[in-house]
Amino acid sequence: MGHAHGLASPVTGRAGSALKGRIRVPGDKSISHRSMIFGLLSIGETRVEGLLEGDDVLRTAEACKALGAGIVREAPGRWRIRGVGIGGLSEPAGILDFGNAGTGSRLMMGVAGSHPITATFDGDASLRKRPMRRILDPLVRMGVTVVSEAEGGRVPLTLRGPRETIPITYETPAASAQIKSAILLAGLNAPGRTTVIEQEATRDHTERMLRHFGATVEVAPHGEHGRAVTVHGQPELRGTAVVVPSDPSSAAFPIVAALIVPGSDVVIEGVMMNPLRTGLIATLLEMGASIERLNEREEGGETVADLRVRASRLKGVTVPAARAPAMIDEYPILAVAAAFAEGTTRMQGLHELRVKESDRLAAVAAGLAEAGVPHEIVGDDLVVHGLEGRVRGGGRPVATHLDHRIAMSFLVMGLATVEPVTVDDGAMIATSFPTFIPLMRELGATILD
Repeated sequence: MGHAHGLASPVTGRAGSALKGRIRVPGDKSISHRSMIFGLLSIGETRVEGLLEGDDVLRTAEACKALGAGIVREAPGRWRIRGVGIGGLSEPAGILDFGNAGTGSRLMMGVAGSHPITATFDGDASLRKRPMRRILDPLVRMGVTVVSEAEGGRVPLTLRGPRETIPITYETPAASAQIKSAILLAGLNAPGRTTVIEQEATRDHTERMLRHFGATVEVAPHGEHGRAVTVHGQPELRGTAVVVPSDPSSAAFPIVAALIVPGSDVVIEGVMMNPLRTGLIATLLEMGASIERLNEREEGGETVADLRVRASRLKGVTVPAARAPAMIDEYPILAVAAAFAEGTTRMQGLHELRVKESDRLAAVAAGLAEAGVPHEIVGDDLVVHGLEGRVRGGGRPVATHLDHRIAMSFLVMGLATVEPVTVDDGAMIATSFPTFIPLMRELGATILD
């Protein structure tokens, strides 16, 4: 990865012909991480098709190996995992280095922390800034000892698991699928039942995949928008087959590109349509986007469909805060769509964006400013005043702050602006979507690196 050596590699997106063709974006990152982790925790063999082979997922695979799994890559996207079963983890010989992987590191804290072993977690400069305290608090209640930690509950940190994990009922302080998943995964190795109560329902991939591997999971409504999720401890999970659906967060980039580049008509194949992940698509449809769902089907406990997207005249809308958990990663690319819409788009309640890989809210605002798009941040809301398809672009290179989604969002913007848009570094795009540039070029996009 270029930036590791201090060599930024700027990339530019510029307007050209309409986008046409069919593509398949990489496998979903959430499902890819979990297929490795559940493979580790199962008895027998798990076969995975369509795994996302970005750096984040490969770090999770390495951690699973370090904890005792046998892992073989048979072909691109095709992997075989021989598990050790719940309770069967070995103490890792070295540090578990998660690179930039927030999901992998947090889920794995629940997995390793609930076993009577000592494990040290670390990552790159960006991961070392990210708060882990929200994961550690419930784990400590389950009997986990935090042997050492960097200031403010950050990595590098070392966890020692208890002889027997304590099942708990825990109400999460913030809507976070990562907190919920870490607790449920820890609860797998606790006798009895572990329950997580959420005020706002978050992504349910862990629950769906737990069932796919044979665990008992109960989900009950809680309050107005919330859920109580209970896992029955110490099940015997069985290795199984997982087909990883295409990642809706990656599909977001070609979807918006096709909407804003005049004359475009694109099909994106096999995209996961889990309603807790398609907030962006729901929002774009409200804005007047032409997005058709074709050939809907089930894969690995998830609904998938092929999406046909055509260039559309978009109108500004208000995006309620309640939708944020279903599209938290998609606000940067939504801001780009909003720049080309007619009227004002108000994205409400974006507090979580301040603690992602970077302060994403500030980074999006700075990029909009460089491209000449009028906007304001009002409290935790981002307000974008659309320019009806005439966005200037140009400006100085957009500062990505090593954030892959900022980089891809502004490259997409450049495909439809009057002046080209340059981002200061494209190296980190490889963490989530290594094939982004070649796939976009396949559709006819002009991206220069």
